[in-house]
Amino acid sequence: DSYYLENENIKTVSNNNGGILGGLSTGMPLIFSVVIKPTPSIALEQKTVNIKDMKEEILKINGRHDACIVPRVLPVIESIAALAILDEIIFT
Repeated sequence: DSYYLENENIKTVSNNNGGILGGLSTGMPLIFSVVIKPTPSIALEQKTVNIKDMKEEILKINGRHDACIVPRVLPVIESIAALAILDEIIFT
C-alpha cells in the first residue's frame, strides 16, 4: 500500500494488506477473514444426567442436528483477536 501525508499524519492510499504489512501495523484498520464450519453432531452414545428426573441416561443423537453458531461466534472472534493483539503488545 502506498503512503501519503494528510494533516501531518502518514496514511496509506488503500488498505489492501488489511492494516498489516510485514507483520507490523500500518495504522490502518485491521481486516481479516474468518471461516466457520458447522459444529457437528456427535453420533456416539454419551452418558448424561436428566436434571428434571435426576436420573442417569444415555444420550444418542440420530441424524445431523448441527447448530448454527454464527450468531454466537462474533464475541468469540472479537475476544480472540483482542487477545492476539494484547499478546503482541505485551511480548514485543
